[in-house]
Amino acid sequence: MGSGNMPSVHVLLKKEDIDAVKLAGDKIAVVFDVLLATSTITSALFYGAREVIPVLNKEEALKEANGRDPKTTILVGEMDGKPIEGFLVPHPTYLRNKVKDKTIILSTTNGTVAVRKASAAKTLYIGSILNGQAAAETILTRHRNESIVIVCSGSSGSFCLEDFYGAGYFLDCLVSGSEQPLELTDAARAALLFYRGTVALGNKVLKSSSVGQMLVHYGLEDVVEYVIGRGTMPIVPYLADKKRIIRGDF
Repeated sequence: MGSGNMPSVHVLLKKEDIDAVKLAGDKIAVVFDVLLATSTITSALFYGAREVIPVLNKEEALKEANGRDPKTTILVGEMDGKPIEGFLVPHPTYLRNKVKDKTIILSTTNGTVAVRKASAAKTLYIGSILNGQAAAETILTRHRNESIVIVCSGSSGSFCLEDFYGAGYFLDCLVSGSEQPLELTDAARAALLFYRGTVALGNKVLKSSSVGQMLVHYGLEDVVEYVIGRGTMPIVPYLADKKRIIRGDF
């Protein structure tokens, strides 16, 4: 934890490392699933979605949708990289013109699970490369002396390069914008150094990652290139009522 009043910044390398007890109370969490859940959530809210409800699986999504107005509710999801039957594909570019004024019920293999696991945090923000700058500015303004836990969702128990890169970008924005020193754990420092060493190679880094290679294989190279847009969305989605993610314009 932080020494004295110096705020501490931690990085968890995969969602399975989340300790809800340690996160509870006064911690600020920022969850990254760059390919693709948190990029999709940020984009959907930027394009006018009313809210995103993160769920764990198809069954919970259908239960959540039951009784809601089908005109204003859409089911979006994938499991193990494959679209869930009857759900819209959770790609940010695909959803662009389909989400305005809608409630999105979103089920993904890793990102929405990470959000739910980290929901014990005092405040939980959604991070991506698209909104990393806005997220850093918001946290520096609203949570000046509080501990920050950056959660890389990873993929089914494994470390993900693209989340590490996204966390590093966010850390670069955070460190550059802070008026006081921040106490970084070694994992946080590693993410920052990795990002600064590969900043000009973001496209290559994401496409060379396991998930990136899979997306390129399926002809979704444009989606990978889309999520690398550094700081293009000045919004900061956050978890309200421990249940729904809404847009923050702080």
